[in-house]
Amino acid sequence: MSFWDIPGMKAGVVTGDLAWALLQHAKEHKYAIPAFNCTSTSTINSVLEAGKELNRPIIIQFSEGGAAFMAGKSLPNEKGKLQASILGAVAGAHFARAVAPAYGIPVLVHSDHCAKKLLPWFDGMLEADEAFFKQHGEPLFSSHMLDLSEEVDEENIEICAKYLKRMAPMKMILEMEIGITGGVEDGVDNSGASKDKLYSTPEDVFAVYEGLSPISPMFTIAAAFGNCHGVYKVGNVKLKPEILMDMQKHAQEKIKASTGKDIERPLNFVFHGGSGSEKHHITTALSAGVVKMNVDTDTQWAYWEGLLKFYKAKEGYLQAQIGNPEGEDKPNKSYYDPRKWIRESELTMVKRAKEACADLANVNP
Repeated sequence: MSFWDIPGMKAGVVTGDLAWALLQHAKEHKYAIPAFNCTSTSTINSVLEAGKELNRPIIIQFSEGGAAFMAGKSLPNEKGKLQASILGAVAGAHFARAVAPAYGIPVLVHSDHCAKKLLPWFDGMLEADEAFFKQHGEPLFSSHMLDLSEEVDEENIEICAKYLKRMAPMKMILEMEIGITGGVEDGVDNSGASKDKLYSTPEDVFAVYEGLSPISPMFTIAAAFGNCHGVYKVGNVKLKPEILMDMQKHAQEKIKASTGKDIERPLNFVFHGGSGSEKHHITTALSAGVVKMNVDTDTQWAYWEGLLKFYKAKEGYLQAQIGNPEGEDKPNKSYYDPRKWIRESELTMVKRAKEACADLANVNP
């Protein structure tokens, strides 16, 4: 069954039951939808273009820092207020909603890691969701992530439950993290995290299920299995995606013992720190119920690489407004026009985004 066969599936931003059904379709058919961090309308368009070329769903997501950049680096973004981050994420979501239908694919709009110190950002986005819901009957975003993995597990789950109660009436999806993703991402440095925090246990993960499932089924878990943000040499990061299946089996047994229901792979996982991962690890993760994988570092490089190659190829035309290898009086406007070199960045990002889709089996037969 194609994802297009899901009742009500449409091009454009999807939320609520439709967004959740799409993630469940991914789980059933053992593919995952890549979530690309976007920082501009250009990067949003690149992701949409990749999805359009493949006729496959994609996820556009904004980090707190990326959202502030979207609004403009000159705007105030005070600690405890984070007004530019709120504005940028909301503006990005509205832009995605405006253009996504034209690309002919389903799109989820998501916010990435939100640590405890960034909760004002989360609150601001939720206020925008509630205002949009009041007017349109659906939230502005499809989903949000809380990353309270730095807190003790009990507090992590408690705060997630509090927010899920607020999100549930709008049928929003909550992504949460248990255990820590190593490395550095958007100013959060977990490179010195203790090794035990890099691997969640089945008990840790089932505690999340117990805390959130009575509120809403619409939550995903970014469980730690050795993941690291950034890209590393093969062998430097010890990924163990097979432990995700241990978590699934533990949850299945616990649910069966308490309810009598035998649910295969009851948990919905998210793969963080996916850049540079070996393909066999991704395949194992997909089999274990990963429905979403974050992609950022690799697409950042791809976007830069397009500009780098363009500059190297056209260097003689990019030294002054007038004068190039063809003559001292020849104009160079067609080379330094931002539409020219930004487009070169988009093309290489599109290519890398399509590669991410292929890695995650998010392709048509």
